[in-house]
Amino acid sequence: MAIEQGSFAGVRALVFDLDGTLIDSKLDLALSVNATLEHMGRAPLPEEQIFGYVGRGAARLIEQALGQATTQECAAGLAFFLSYYRQHMLDNTVTYPGVREGLAALEDLPMAVLTNKPVRFSEQIIEGLGLKRFFRFIYGGNSFETKKPDPAGMNVLLRDLEAAPRETMLVGDSEVDVLTARNSGTWACCVTYGLGRERLAEYPPDLLVDSLTELAGHINS
Repeated sequence: MAIEQGSFAGVRALVFDLDGTLIDSKLDLALSVNATLEHMGRAPLPEEQIFGYVGRGAARLIEQALGQATTQECAAGLAFFLSYYRQHMLDNTVTYPGVREGLAALEDLPMAVLTNKPVRFSEQIIEGLGLKRFFRFIYGGNSFETKKPDPAGMNVLLRDLEAAPRETMLVGDSEVDVLTARNSGTWACCVTYGLGRERLAEYPPDLLVDSLTELAGHINS
């Protein structure tokens, strides 16, 4: 789909994904998954393999990491993972280059976070990294009955931000975010440095940026 220059000038609200978009959390997630596998008596997985599982929530992450596992094993693994990750989620996690500058250039617009990560963890990470002031709302994977790419969270945020779908852009890093935008009728922007970049050729967003510092220029063009 060809997007004409200036198409994003009407955007007046922004919704951001968290992992792979604002924060580089992949090492803490991988270490926590492998700690869970060790606890469950399983062999560790390569970190790159675990990175590919990130994006659809903690429960799905553990299900994929465990592979062939019973419902009870998945529940036990998830409980251990959440407990371990809660203690270690800021050990190595940082913002990506350009995130703070990019958000600062956009702070006149109402902004929110919509992630499939549990909301309490998301809030603690955002606060711990000094990003809380940028966001009016933070919703996680357990804030609603369904997760992205279901549009439920975006539909609530459209109401919260008092913006129409075509006045809103979802900024993420994967096909989950593109599909969420498509399902809610909003614009989709993706970053090239995220965890889901390899799948963006199959699910192209309306806008692709190498850094969040580029975003203000596209919206204000």
